[in-house]
Amino acid sequence: QVQLVESGGGLVQAGGSLRLSCAASGSIFRVNVMGWYRQAPGKQRELVASITTNGFTNYKDSVKGRFTISRDNGKNTVYLQMNSLKPEDTAVYYCKCSRWPSGADGYWGQGTQVTVSS
Repeated sequence: QVQLVESGGGLVQAGGSLRLSCAASGSIFRVNVMGWYRQAPGKQRELVASITTNGFTNYKDSVKGRFTISRDNGKNTVYLQMNSLKPEDTAVYYCKCSRWPSGADGYWGQGTQVTVSS
């Protein structure tokens, strides 16, 4: 089992910044991918950004240049720095940890709310 705890969400004005953190504990896969997903009301959950143990990253097109994902393998923590936030970034943000490269055995955090006001 892998436990994931997110933090750092909140309310921010458009153009502002937030930094999300996700701390993993338990039986963490030696080679894994950790990702940030988001789900807005009435919409499907979507991948925002992901990063592998070796540092390979992937971003949703609409956040490229504004969001940066990073990780500290020693602390088993992944971060999402979100700059130039827009109202359309409003959602519950979830952290996920899966095996790499199969993507199997995914574990989810409880989610953290991000609200961007216009």
